Amino acid sequence: MVNCRCGLIGTGISTSLSPALHEVEGRRQGLDLSYSLFDVDTPVALKSTLDDAERDGFAGLNITHPFKQQVVELLDDLSPQARAIGAVNTVVFRDGKRVGHNTDAYGFTESFHAYLPDVAKKHVVQLGAGGAGAAVAHALLSIGVEKLSIIDPDEQKSHDLSQKIGQKPSDLTALHTADGLVNASPIGMHHHPGIPLPAELLHRDLWVADIVYMPVETELLRAARAAGSRTVGGTAMCAYQAAAAFHLFTGIAPDTERMLRHLDVLLA
Repeated sequence: MVNCRCGLIGTGISTSLSPALHEVEGRRQGLDLSYSLFDVDTPVALKSTLDDAERDGFAGLNITHPFKQQVVELLDDLSPQARAIGAVNTVVFRDGKRVGHNTDAYGFTESFHAYLPDVAKKHVVQLGAGGAGAAVAHALLSIGVEKLSIIDPDEQKSHDLSQKIGQKPSDLTALHTADGLVNASPIGMHHHPGIPLPAELLHRDLWVADIVYMPVETELLRAARAAGSRTVGGTAMCAYQAAAAFHLFTGIAPDTERMLRHLDVLLA
């Protein structure tokens, strides 16, 4: 078997399912693939972990909250999409260089097409303007959203992302005229419990997508379904972006549907 070492850098990632998802698919593809978790919480630790992984012969690393934007300055090059987004969730070590990629945008796009293929999307409200939010915003505009209202507790982040993508920052009143709502913030994750907006603002004419996948059913999704909204959670996005990262690490196209089924089993 060909050996392949990969991993994930982030904060509060001890319950991540990425090791099981990648290692099992690796075995099914005839690889001796190991996937390690590096739970760090400072930029200094991010840099040292990258340095150590590259020195130790890793094929690459996934990057998650809160480092998707901070990691950019530590890389030698970016894929065109990662450069356009300004955030990286996959780093590949190859030929003495660190190259950053973004598979989040692909993951969101594929999930959206699979589960909300026929919804109106002229105006969408997005909660979150961090690394994941930048990727989701890029994806939403690429699939035909005309007006994207960005909302983040950090008003400077809302302003910066909105300016970068040619849109305007907004507030929750935008929901009155929106077709859809996307939560691209960490609110709803196990380590950031809660709901990112007042539930009474949800209504049946508003579809809702939440990129959080642990837990599978977030408080936002429960409230949206209670209001009669069509919804999609973060499970499919997670599987699709993981499959794209697997391909970048190994050079082998994985069985994406098999990875999605495996993730469903892991989350059951």
